[in-house]
Formats: sequence, C-alpha cells, structure tokens
Amino acid sequence: MNTIKSYPWINHFLGGPTGYVVHVQGGQVRHQGVGQAFWYRPGISVLSEIPVEDRELPTLFHALTQDHQDVSVQANITYRFTDPVLASARLDFGLKKRDEAPATGAQQVETIIGQLCQAAANDHVARFTLADALSNGAAPLRDVLFGTLTRDARLQDTGIAVLGVHVLAIRPEAEVERALQTPVREQLQAEADRATFERRALAVERERAIAENELANQIELAARRENLVAQEGANARREAEERAAAAGIEAQAAAERGAIAAEAEAGRIKLVGEAEAAREKAAMDTYRDLDQGILLALALKEAAANLPGIQNLTITPDMLGTALTALTAAKK
Repeated sequence: MNTIKSYPWINHFLGGPTGYVVHVQGGQVRHQGVGQAFWYRPGISVLSEIPVEDRELPTLFHALTQDHQDVSVQANITYRFTDPVLASARLDFGLKKRDEAPATGAQQVETIIGQLCQAAANDHVARFTLADALSNGAAPLRDVLFGTLTRDARLQDTGIAVLGVHVLAIRPEAEVERALQTPVREQLQAEADRATFERRALAVERERAIAENELANQIELAARRENLVAQEGANARREAEERAAAAGIEAQAAAERGAIAAEAEAGRIKLVGEAEAAREKAAMDTYRDLDQGILLALALKEAAANLPGIQNLTITPDMLGTALTALTAAKK
C-alpha cells in the first residue's frame, strides 16, 4: 500500500511491495517500479499504480445450449499485469484524491475478461445439447476459455497475461436440474429399497436360522430330558428293588433270629419245666415217706408263710384237742 505525504508545493510518494508505480511528468516517465520513493509536484505530475500480484477474478455467466436450455457457468480466472507501463497507458490506474472518483482500471479488466469468457462459452455450449454439455464436464470448456483468453490480442496489447482458468460448475436451471436429477434419485431410491429388502430378507433368513437352531436345541434338550427321566426312573426302580431286597434279607434275618430265640426260649422253658418237675418229683418222693402229722405241720408252715398278718387268733377246744392228739401220736 502506497503512502503519500503532502507538503507546500510538493508531495512525497512511498510505494508498496505489490504496486507498480508509474510517475509521468510532462509526458515523460520520471519514475517507475515497485517500492519507489520520490518527490513530485502534484500540479504537473500523474501517478498510476498497477497491481503486480496474481489477481483472482470469480465470474458467473450464462450460455444457451443447442436445445435452447440455459446453463450457468461458474469460473475463476487468474491473471497478472506483465507490462505495468503498458497497462497504465491503456487503462485508468491513476492515483486519485479522496474526494475524487477512484480509478476504473481494475473494473475495466474484469469487464474485458468477463465478456471474452461469455462469448467463448456461448460459442462452445451452443454446439451441444444440454445432456452433452453436462456430460462433457468442465474440462473442455476450461480449455476453450483458457485458449481464448491467452490468444486475445486486446489483453496482450494491454499487458495482461492469463495464468489459469478454473471452471467450477456448469449447471442448468433449477427446475431442469431437478428434472434431470429425478431418474438418478429414483435409481438411487430403487437401489436403497433393494438394499433394504435384501437386508430385511437377510434378517428374516437369520431369524429363521436362529429359530431353527432354537427349535433344534429344544428338541435336543427334550431328548436329553427324556433320557434323564428314563435314567432317573431306572435308578429309582433299581433303588426300590435294592431296598426291597435289603428289607427282605433283613426280615428273613429277623425271622431267623426270632425262630432261634423262640427255639432257645422253648428249650429254656423245657429245661426249667423239667427241672421243676424233677424238683417236684423229688419233693413228692420225700413227702411220700413222711408221717401225716409232719405233712400237716409243713402244710401249716407253708400256709402261715403265705397268710396275711393275723391280729387275733381264736383256738377252739376242738382244734387244740386235735393238735395235742396229733402231737402225742407223733411222740409214740
């Protein structure tokens, strides 16, 4: 960016790094270049500053296809001023005061390049139908625009070099674009539906496989449970049989033990009875040889031993007489 300082009857100019200044005084170029610093008299001097950096020009224009369809072309052009002195002589890049209208050199360049692009695009797009123009893409139109701009004599005479052209988009009108997108959208929708159906079919197939697997597992579990129940029944029957056999053996053993005990008891009773009978027989044999009085005394003794306690005893004369008689007879 340049800096101008004003003094009485004279000014000082200090240029920037991207501005090529041309100082003309009396029809002669006094100073030129980038980053210049000099004194000049404003009343007799003309200063022009031409940008020397690469400049980007976005542009949008319309063209008509062979089938009378309007398309919009969005492009970006990169250019540079290769001869700033020539450009200052052909275009208005003069430095103006603040209260004056700015220079129109940059707008002139944009207008020239835009018109050239418009004309070249019209000539190119008019040879194709809308479908062909869209299917060809941006590359053919980019080459056409670049060739047109680099060969244009006016740009060359003005000291302008086009460095590159980028066609960003070629689009029809919105309604036509939606109409053209419909088949593709329908196809994409059909593909999406097909993918959805296939996914659902796959899900159903997987669910069927899972259900079959679960059913097979249930059948296998039922078969195993049946085998388990049968085995448990067999085990229960075998256990019952074993318990019954053990109970039978125990009952038989108990019966045998009872028979042996009964037989032993019978033998014991028999022996006791025989001993009692032998004792009674021996006693009877002993009593058989004794006197009647002695037997009576023994009987009385035995009876007295088994009688309850006697509080009062009454002896009649008959009883006393009989006892004395028996006693007297015994002494004899």
